[in-house]
Amino acid sequence: MHSRALLKNGQIITPNQILEQGYVLVEDGNITAVEAGNPEISDAEVIDVKGQYISPGFIDIHLHGGGGFDFMDGTVEAFLGIAETHARYGTTAMLPTTLTCEKEDLIKTLEAYQAADKINSKGAQFIGMHLEGPYFAMSQRGAQDPKFIKNPDPEEYNEVITNYPFIKRWSAAPELPGAIEFGKTLVKNDILAAIAHTDAIYEEALDAWENGYSLATHFYSAMSGVSRRNAYRYAGVVEAAYLIDEMDVEIIADGVHLPAPLLQLIHKIKGPVKTALITDAMRAAAMPEGESVLGSYKNGTRVIVEDGVAKMPDRTAFAGSVATFDRLIRTMLKMGKVSLLETIEMASLTPARIMKIDDQKGSIAVSKDADLVVFDEGIDVKLTMVGGRIVFQGN
Repeated sequence: MHSRALLKNGQIITPNQILEQGYVLVEDGNITAVEAGNPEISDAEVIDVKGQYISPGFIDIHLHGGGGFDFMDGTVEAFLGIAETHARYGTTAMLPTTLTCEKEDLIKTLEAYQAADKINSKGAQFIGMHLEGPYFAMSQRGAQDPKFIKNPDPEEYNEVITNYPFIKRWSAAPELPGAIEFGKTLVKNDILAAIAHTDAIYEEALDAWENGYSLATHFYSAMSGVSRRNAYRYAGVVEAAYLIDEMDVEIIADGVHLPAPLLQLIHKIKGPVKTALITDAMRAAAMPEGESVLGSYKNGTRVIVEDGVAKMPDRTAFAGSVATFDRLIRTMLKMGKVSLLETIEMASLTPARIMKIDDQKGSIAVSKDADLVVFDEGIDVKLTMVGGRIVFQGN
């Protein structure tokens, strides 16, 4: 590919408007021009998008797998396979996510990340690791393996943080003994502290917020709402996330984990600036329905994929999403009744801000990384570009 590329005749989705007919010029991996019109630029590879949308790349800050792979497989092949799979659906950057597991399996996955990150050139870019667990409330474990759930252990987490500086996010239940100190440690190390798999009441969630926990992981899922304890009602983490204006939330907008009224309520209260879309996808994403495994094949959980979602074998609970990012966009447009401009903000600029990379990514603007997606009116992805390099091109 040329060091210069011209994407022309596109409807360009910028932070404030959609340019009805415009172009994006890319040079050496960065965006150098975003304008209306149809220029003649020499020495550039011309990509005529024929009136389709040119969007900033989608940033998935919480996913476990896809294409038959799970990050917990702990192999370079799995990391690269997942990155390539999701790039086909518009994801240009991702935060690979672990599951609650044995320490040796966690280390194996972190080592695989390091090796894969160096050679990842055909898929979505890795922007750090997200550790989900093992510090969770047993009552809200969801599909997380209860054998490995525990309270925060300073010796353990300090060792991991020191040895693997590319960890950028860690999700935990803030009401556990030692969890507030854990959150403070994360913030000191510039790691995003997120509230997850929690039975905290409002007061505990507020304490967590005041000590660094700034994001609600897969909002509503494995999370306390209003409860009664000794006859008294208590607000939970859901209510805390609504009441704390500055708290960010992420949502699995696959149309299954959250029904239309909740998607609309979240948008109404938190808005696109504080709401990020995530796939939370497991290995069965972009694969046929049927039996699958959440986590590694060695000690993962058997699940059934049907009705567009992964379920526990007894079908009493969801066991993970099988969404790709294009599905999230369609869901928010149709079920959430959100505009395309705001939906793309939740898919790009908001997650970029949450991860503190919005100076590089998240919008189509001069000097930012050339992470771009071309899709049609049905959100069918036609082209994905990561850092100026085309990693997917469909029909």
